[in-house]
Formats: sequence, structure tokens, C-alpha cells
Amino acid sequence: MSTETRKRRGLAELYRLCPAAHIIAMISAPVIALHLLLRGNYALMQAMSQKVIRPLHRLMAAFASKFEFSLAELLIGIFAACTAGYILVTLVLLIARPGRLKRLYTLVLRLLAAGLTGYALFCLMWGTYYYGDSFLDASGLESGEISAEQLETVTVYFADLLNQYGREVERDENGQYAADLAALLARSDEVFKAVEQEFPCLEGPDIRAKGVHFSRVMSYLDFTGFFFPFTAEANVNTDFPGALFASTIAHELSHQRGVAREQEANFTAVLACLEYGDADYCYSACLLAYTHLGNALYSADPGAWQEVYRGLSDGVLTDLAASQEYWAQFETPVQSVSNTVYEGFLQSYDQKLGMRSYGACVDLLVNYYYDTALAHFGFA
Repeated sequence: MSTETRKRRGLAELYRLCPAAHIIAMISAPVIALHLLLRGNYALMQAMSQKVIRPLHRLMAAFASKFEFSLAELLIGIFAACTAGYILVTLVLLIARPGRLKRLYTLVLRLLAAGLTGYALFCLMWGTYYYGDSFLDASGLESGEISAEQLETVTVYFADLLNQYGREVERDENGQYAADLAALLARSDEVFKAVEQEFPCLEGPDIRAKGVHFSRVMSYLDFTGFFFPFTAEANVNTDFPGALFASTIAHELSHQRGVAREQEANFTAVLACLEYGDADYCYSACLLAYTHLGNALYSADPGAWQEVYRGLSDGVLTDLAASQEYWAQFETPVQSVSNTVYEGFLQSYDQKLGMRSYGACVDLLVNYYYDTALAHFGFA
């Protein structure tokens, strides 16, 4: 028997070990390659995201809304349990029975096929959004360079609003924000109704966000929420201090309405909450905006930042301290790995600043709210 014949028989034997996994891998890999090759084609990505994926997400979101619990969390839990169980059983068989190499090959192949399939579907169901129109493109807003004076003015404006709304929200005996998170979720289907009138590109299904049962796990991974493109659900961590809960809801609902870029989702979250007018949502939006603006101002002018910070009310300072204390307990290697992976993901979709691109929402906030801030202080 020739060497070439033995090789062909060996490959055929490997294929027979798990034909389905081979087929799935051979289909998924070209799909991913095709996406990477064609994602620079703006017209194709725009058509795919707006004419195919977004209508599909509307249907999926409508279906998922019939369930009170998060389908995304259920599917992720089932997948994680099945994967862990399969790996455990395979490892036991590797030790207890002969044929170790074949079993090891099958394990690796099936995990590879599952990973390739998941990523291929993700490319189709979410990756296309990154290469069509951004919110900035669709809305016609400008996001030009900003001056230090403009940054300070808008930061002071949001600090003022933060103090104002901070007096209107419910607090506990320690002065910490204490609104009912379930009630915030219950009225989350109303958040975007007002802003849709100004920005039709944000139109979408008026569907509530959902709390995640295993929110503590999300905190260990440094996630406050996530949009799951395979069920079109906006999912929110319910474990972290509630002052930023409402704006997190709005952020994930922004993703549900096709705003893929993180910095734009932060901006549209602030915009939607303030247009909605509910005190809890407005307070949370102002806290989110102040956090980003304050960080930028501190980098530009620490003295100006200190002056603004001194003007914050006791309630606001209590909420900022509670948030910092909560997240400090999760500063572990697990969180570091999660952040590194997510930053790599953002960069793979041309968000060049990775997680730091969240700071780019500062430009949008300053450009959009600068004139409003001047009028607020009587300078317009």
C-alpha cells in the first residue's frame, strides 16, 4: 500500500469519527472568511444589516418578549452545561478506555465546529452592523473636535442636572439610590418612544429589557448588560448598584435598535433617557454622561474637574462611592481576561480604541448638548 493511499484512508477514518462536525466546520469557516473579505463593502453590509438582519431581529424580539425570563440566559446556560458535561465525560473516557487519540480528536473537532458555527452566526447576525451606517451617519449629527471650554461647560451642565434629579429619586437610610429595579425594567418599553420622533433611525420594537438571574457571574466578567443577537434581547445585570441601572437598560435597548458601536450606544442611552423624562432614567443618564465627561475633563484639566466634583451633592457622591466599592471586589484575573477578550473583540470590528472607544461618546455629548448647556446657564 502506497503512502498516499494510507494518508487517504487515514483521513477517511478521521472523517468517519464525526462526519457532522467536519461538515459544520467546513461550512462555517468559509462563511467567516467571506464575511471578513466582504465586510469592507459598505453597500452590501448596509443592505444586509438594514434589509435582512434588522427586520429579523424585530421578529425575534417580538417572539422573545412573550417570555418573562431571558431566553438568552437560558440558551447560554444550556450550552455551557452541555459543553462542560461533554468535556468532562470525554476526559473520563480518555482515562478509562482505549482509543484516546480518536476521542481527543473528536472532542477538539466538535468544540472547534461549535466555536466556528457560533462565530459565523455572530458575523451574520451582528457583525454586519459595524460596517453599514453608524448612528452618526444615519442621524446626521456632527461629532467634530471640541475645546476644553466646551467640555467643561457641558460637564458642569450635567453635574447640575445630576444634582437636580438626584433630589427627585428614592434613596435608602444611607442616602444611596434605592429605586425598584423591577419597576425600571417594567417601564423600559417606553424609553425610546420620545427620541424616535427626533431620530427615526432609532425606531424599533417597544419591548422591555430583561434582568439576568445569574447577574453575579456577569459582574465577575465586568459586564453590566449585553445584547444577544440570536434572540434579539436586551439583558441587564441586576446585581450592581442601581444608580446606573436605567441607563444600562437604555444602552442595551440601543443595541436592540441597531446601534452597534459602544460609544454611540452610550450617547443614545443618555439621549433617550433624558427625552423620556422619567426622574430615575434621567438621573441614571446624567450619571452616565457625567462619568464619561468627568473622566475626559480630568485628563484635560484636573483643576476644573476638581471644581466640578466639589459641587456634586452628597447623594451623588454616595452613589459614585457605592459603585466604585462594588466593582472593586471584582478586580480579579478573571475580570482582566474578560476585559482583554472583549477589547480584542471591539478592535476586531475596527473600533480601534477598543474599550477606550467608550470615551468617544464625549464628543457626541459635547457637540449635541453644548448649546443647551449655554442656554441652561443663561448665555444663549
